[in-house]
Amino acid sequence: MTSRVRTVTFDAHNPYELAGFWLQVLKAERPADDHPDDPYAAVPADGITVLFEQNNDEKAVKNRAHLDLVPDTTRDEEVAWLLTLGATIAHDRREPDGTGWVVLQDPEGNEFCILRSESERAATS
Repeated sequence: MTSRVRTVTFDAHNPYELAGFWLQVLKAERPADDHPDDPYAAVPADGITVLFEQNNDEKAVKNRAHLDLVPDTTRDEEVAWLLTLGATIAHDRREPDGTGWVVLQDPEGNEFCILRSESERAATS
């Protein structure tokens, strides 16, 4: 038997608002049954759901798990766009030769990485 990942869940102070950020990042539509005062908010994305669950505890340490995203555009263009949405750079791991990634934080401090696009990786193979 095999299990499959259906949902990746993150704690959030404001699930609806944080899901709004991620809906833009993942270019997804908000489910009709998500409402501002709900304790959960979902972001459906390519066969998996990113779920934000109400939790008022403060984030204390680095995430033990995070999302790695591969953009349709270049890594640097994606990072620039995400910064306009409210992301912040936590660690810049880009190398002079064009390899590497950028660790960002969403508006509630959850870390995620932007990797090089498929075309950028193919160009250096």
